[in-house]
Amino acid sequence: MGSPDGARGRLNALRDALLRLHKTLLESERASYERDIERIHSRQRLLELVLHDPWFAWLHELSEMVVLIDELLEARQPAAAPDADRFFEQARALLLPAEDGAGFGKRYFEALQRDPDVVLAHGEAMTVLRTLQ
Repeated sequence: MGSPDGARGRLNALRDALLRLHKTLLESERASYERDIERIHSRQRLLELVLHDPWFAWLHELSEMVVLIDELLEARQPAAAPDADRFFEQARALLLPAEDGAGFGKRYFEALQRDPDVVLAHGEAMTVLRTLQ
């Protein structure tokens, strides 16, 4: 089972890796958007696009996972090993690039193909998933 501190530590490490990956994906998508659509002149405009534009909608799944981990880490009851296990399984499933897929998997595959920073952030996340099973 493991101690709550162990589960909490695992969840913090996963959260941090997913947050770095999300930030990298967001920057990559921003660059693509600016190349293909228009320049984004402010953080407020970027936030509006992230929240409401279909271009960025695929990132919401990853954002939501980070938020759920945050909520669990902030809960009065400490995170337990099954909680951490569940999030690790969900993260593994989400972070599967899918060349012929749809949704997150397809867009994730495309980001990995075009941006070496995404590849590095993906590698970090996979290392966390592998080493803290």
